[in-house]
Order: sequence, then C-alpha cells, then structure tokens
Amino acid sequence: MKVGIVGSGFVGSTAAYAMVLEGAATNIILVDINEALARAQAEDILHATPFAKPVRIRGGSYPDLDGAELVVLACGVGQKPGETRLQLLERNAKVFQQVVPQVLQAAPEAVLLIASNPVDVMTQVVAGFSGLAPGRVIGSGTILDTARYRSLLGEHLAVSPHSVHAYVLGEHGDSEVLAWSSAKVGGVPLLNFAEDSGRGITQEVKSRIDGGVRYAAYTIIEGKGATYYGIGAGLARIARAIRDDERAVLTVSIPTFEIKGVEGVSFSLPRVVGAKGVLATLPPSLSDEEMAALKRSGEILKEAAGELGY
Repeated sequence: MKVGIVGSGFVGSTAAYAMVLEGAATNIILVDINEALARAQAEDILHATPFAKPVRIRGGSYPDLDGAELVVLACGVGQKPGETRLQLLERNAKVFQQVVPQVLQAAPEAVLLIASNPVDVMTQVVAGFSGLAPGRVIGSGTILDTARYRSLLGEHLAVSPHSVHAYVLGEHGDSEVLAWSSAKVGGVPLLNFAEDSGRGITQEVKSRIDGGVRYAAYTIIEGKGATYYGIGAGLARIARAIRDDERAVLTVSIPTFEIKGVEGVSFSLPRVVGAKGVLATLPPSLSDEEMAALKRSGEILKEAAGELGY
C-alpha cells in the first residue's frame, strides 16, 4: 500500500517510522512545506529499513502522492505548553484548507487520516469541505487515549493491555469519556475481574487512571515539548487496518449520527475500519452518567466547529 504523509515533524516522521517497523505500507512519501526536512526524515528512516521491513520511503511533493491509498495529514502547528487542543482550531483550519485540495488533486481515491489537533474538529472541517464519502475522512480520535487507558488498567490488574477491552470515547481532549461500565478483561467484566484478582477498582484507582489518561498530553508536553511515539504507533495501527481491509474495531473520529442531540459532530466511538475507511459504527453500552458525559463532550465540539461554520 502506498501511503502519503503530509507534515514531517515529530508526529508525521514518527508515524512513518512506525509504519516501516510494522511494514504497514510498501511505499511512503513524506511531504512538507520544508522540503529539506521531508527529504532528511525520509533518508534517516530509509536507513532503518534493513533492520525492519523492505519499505520504500522518500521525500516528495504533492504530485508524488499519485496512487496513494491513504494520506495521513500531520501538518499544521503544534500544541504549545498549557494550550488546549481546541485553542489550536483556527490556526490549523487555515492550514488544512490549503493542503487538502492539493492532496485530493493528486490522490482523489485516498482515505484521509487526520492527525493534527484539535483532531475532532479538524476531522469535521475536512469532512465538510472535502465532499468525500462518509468514512473516508478519519480522525485518529481517541485511539491513543484508549491505548493509555488499556495500558494503565493492565498495569493495575497485572495483565497484558492486549487482554483489556476498554474504550475512551468522545473528544480527544479534556472532555473525553472513559467507559468504565463496558470495560472487560478477557471477556470478564472489569469490576468482576478486579475483585476476583484482589486488585479492586476503587474511586481512588479510577481517579488516578482517569487523570493519567485525560491529562497525559499536558504532562508529556511539559516534560519534552510534544507527544509523538504513542500517536505515531496509533497511526500505523490504523494504516495496517486499511491496508489489510482488516475490519478492526478502533476508536476513531468521524461525523457521528448515533448520539441524539449532537448529530453530525465528529468524535470517537468504536468503529469498524477497513480498506475504504470507516465501514460501521458500534454504539457502546454506557451508563446514564457516561452517556450524559459523552453528550457534553459532543456539545463542546459542536460549539467549537460552529465557530468555523461547520
């Protein structure tokens, strides 16, 4: 599968590196306004291919995206320390309105995967002005938040995060919703498993895990300026699902019509992802409190998108 990545900064280059390590693509093109940066990142990653997978990777320009089945949009400005994702909205919207038409001119059949923050609003903006079919504009959404949630639950329960089935829903940001009521470990309801293993889920444990998931980006950005390893791996995971038409269930963001009151707002629910993008949505079973929180999250995003006319 040929993959284009627009934006060769921390997130775009790390996604490319993760795709090479996994073999999630056979041909990767890096595009950046700084052409020298794109070429340098591609050359550096190319030198890792003898230790990983035989992936062709090079720097290029928009016409080189011809034939790409997936284009990752990791362009735009980064999140500053103390800045919320929603505060990035106006600056990144302008960037995307310039970038997306050039991408679609070169690769009109590609699935677009949005990685830039605020990812949910950017997904809604691109879905609105691109005119693409539903499901072909995907935001990385809460795939990283879900990974954080599962990893922290796995640590607490002393089990592999691969055996933890739990989701973070709604906004990729401060209003996101950790779905505790539907979480399971190896098919066993979370609370039952925790009690049976002597590792109960107390309110203190919930608060600690919630904070570790919800505010992880702020902590990481304060310490090193940006987050990129986790989301880079998440983007590679989505790419693999598209490459293999895997029909994997992933928490990605698209305009949502399953939640009454916030119809058309882009945020994350469990979605079936395959070669053509999102193929179906699986509305989760939530407690009344979690559903109310999910609606509040949608309302926050709806207001933010409304400021741009979407």
